[in-house]
Amino acid sequence: MKLFPVNRIIYPLLLLMTLATLPLNAEEVTACDSLTTPIPADTLRSSSTRWIRQLMDNNFRINDPAIDYPRFPRFLLKVYNWGDRTFNSYDTTYVVGTGKNWKLQGKSYSWLETATMLFPRNSRVDMHSDLYSDVGAHLSFMAVSVGYMWNVNDLLHNPTSRHTFNFDFTCSRFSVNLQTMSSEGGMILTRLGDYNDGHNFRYKFNDVKISTFNIDAYYFFNHYRYSQAAAYSYSKYQLKSAGTPIVGFNFTEQDIRMDFSSLPPTMLQYLPLSTPDYRFHHKDYTILGGYGYNWVLKPRRWLLNAVGMGAVGYKRTYEDATDGRRSMIANNYKFSLSGVYNHRALFAAMVARFNGYLYYNSNFTHFNAYATLSVIVGMRF
Repeated sequence: MKLFPVNRIIYPLLLLMTLATLPLNAEEVTACDSLTTPIPADTLRSSSTRWIRQLMDNNFRINDPAIDYPRFPRFLLKVYNWGDRTFNSYDTTYVVGTGKNWKLQGKSYSWLETATMLFPRNSRVDMHSDLYSDVGAHLSFMAVSVGYMWNVNDLLHNPTSRHTFNFDFTCSRFSVNLQTMSSEGGMILTRLGDYNDGHNFRYKFNDVKISTFNIDAYYFFNHYRYSQAAAYSYSKYQLKSAGTPIVGFNFTEQDIRMDFSSLPPTMLQYLPLSTPDYRFHHKDYTILGGYGYNWVLKPRRWLLNAVGMGAVGYKRTYEDATDGRRSMIANNYKFSLSGVYNHRALFAAMVARFNGYLYYNSNFTHFNAYATLSVIVGMRF
């Protein structure tokens, strides 16, 4: 018969009795008392992660005084609040915040590229791309947004190689926008010199590659009363109509290749260009200037916006361009329209944008552009 090992009970009991007779230091008293008595937050050392749980519990209201930030996160909060006061302040009779940090958006995004070459004697070459469409969703917290867009064209017909990327930061004083777009194929010729007696036609033309890199930075002079974010970011409410002059800087790099040599001989003979393979490759450094205006319609749920800007500056073509390395005058254009409907935490918007780029030499004038249309529905929380 196997006996129960009594020492497994006796030894732990003796150890507990010994520890009970020892004096406790101050830290041990605090730890023991905390089992039964609530402790003020300022008497304990802050946990390195407790503040994250507090933020989650109060729906990320970052300035809640109850949040027990450690030293470095509190320093970052002070820096953020300084920047918010300095660069994102408004006259509250004209603009107010939404009171929400989060946004969930569903979005459809469509864009179209066009190109026109104007020659003497009213001769021209016109083309435009297919209509490209994407749909997706975005989740935003304050100035940070993540999302994904699906290519609808892939579901409808043979896909065209295309890519877009957009980064936008807007505060009360200024806005910065970076955008890249590239496409290959998918163009439609609608006019080619005197072909078809100079009338419009429709011919699928895939030997075109277009790549555009664009960055804008501009300043709003009437930034206390005009809010660009109310019309395009949906993080503010415009309460009264207001407008502002705008000035800024734009850098654009474009690489456009058009190879007409694959056209049927009956069409190619009408090409007004001296060579069937033409390339535009240039950088533009320009000064932007324009005006933006927000119309607040009664009731205040409706907001309409219009922004128009022109750019003039220096254009430098690359050596691999058909015209060779040259210094030229750059002349570009930028327009946008927005309509927003707000109802409590919900909002819906439609945004149209147009960017145009002018290139001219002694033989012809080339104007290419891209236009976009976005439809957005979302909620703030």
